Amino acid sequence: MVAQPHQRHILALNGGSSSLKFGLYETSAIGADGQGPLTVLAAGAVEGIGGEEPARFQIKAGRRKLLIDEAIGGATHLTALARIARMLSESGLPPPDAIGHRVVHGGPSLLAHCRLDARVLTEITAASTLAPLHAPATLAIIRQSRKLFPRRPQFACFDTAFHAVLPELSRRLPLNQALHDAGIRRYGFHGLSCESALRQIGQPQAHRIIIAHLGSGSSVTAIRDGCSVDTSMGLTPGGGVPMASRSGDLDPGVLLYLMRTTLWTPARIETLIDRESGLLGISGISGDIRQLQLLAASSDRARLAIAIYCMAVAKQVAAMIAVLGGLDLLVFTGGIGEHNPRVRSAICDRLAWFGIALYPQRNAQALNPLNAAGSRAQVLLVSSREEEEIARHAGGLMVA
Repeated sequence: MVAQPHQRHILALNGGSSSLKFGLYETSAIGADGQGPLTVLAAGAVEGIGGEEPARFQIKAGRRKLLIDEAIGGATHLTALARIARMLSESGLPPPDAIGHRVVHGGPSLLAHCRLDARVLTEITAASTLAPLHAPATLAIIRQSRKLFPRRPQFACFDTAFHAVLPELSRRLPLNQALHDAGIRRYGFHGLSCESALRQIGQPQAHRIIIAHLGSGSSVTAIRDGCSVDTSMGLTPGGGVPMASRSGDLDPGVLLYLMRTTLWTPARIETLIDRESGLLGISGISGDIRQLQLLAASSDRARLAIAIYCMAVAKQVAAMIAVLGGLDLLVFTGGIGEHNPRVRSAICDRLAWFGIALYPQRNAQALNPLNAAGSRAQVLLVSSREEEEIARHAGGLMVA
């Protein structure tokens, strides 16, 4: 009788500023490189943590059947994690053999996925000021997860790891050598999402790819032959294009002016650029582009916010075309990129000068490829599966 390969079960946790996404995966054959079959047993999220309305907890079996759909009043990241752990124990699903965590920023010393230990946790804590929207929730989730699953190995999977290969031309900020040596440089983010997109695309003939990860956080990344060569976010996830409530790139003189004329503290400025700007700041209504689209007919500021966002993304794509010396494939991913055909259309309309053209019906129906037959570059919509990438990296590290 042939022995069956040992099945390993990996819980992937992806904490955002107001959400906790998760997936429980099964594998028997993932190698140290993260390659191999991976089956999702259950996946879901607690969305709306810390909001005025109750958070929403949804779980699907695999990617389809809805198992749980309930409201959770007063949810925090810790109560959300406790609810997920209770669901796992009560559902008959196998317990996890390992837990993988998405970590947005590990600072200059942590640029590769690794096993979590006291030293790594200290480094992540030290880097928390570089990702203030995400780090507090991530650290709380990691610490609580170690209590809930005390004898299970836990792994940190960094959004910055994919961009660790950035060439110096892109990595270097226009500052002096001492500051560069101190770790003030371009790190890049949404790396797990970029990895997910590339894995789903497979091995295309496209050597020059741009990935537009558009969501409450948005970034644009230029990829040549599978490697990141430039990206819109910089030292922190607050750079690049305007986002839901983040300003994106700003003239540094704006911050100096506010410090000098209003005596604003660093904490007050941080609140401004991370929580009061972007779509929310421009519109004065919401950072949710879906809500702004509903109000656009009657609100000049809602229309302006949408237009500024779409133009900023198109400008970044155009800049990345210059970096790559052309473009073979444009990929939309993330919540907005995947589910908002009007935004995709507005961005691509501004890239018509390059020869990018969408097929309106395919774009409206989210049917790949989205581009028209004569488009100079192919345009695809790819689902962001960050939890799957976390599970792959954790599984690879278990056998490394």
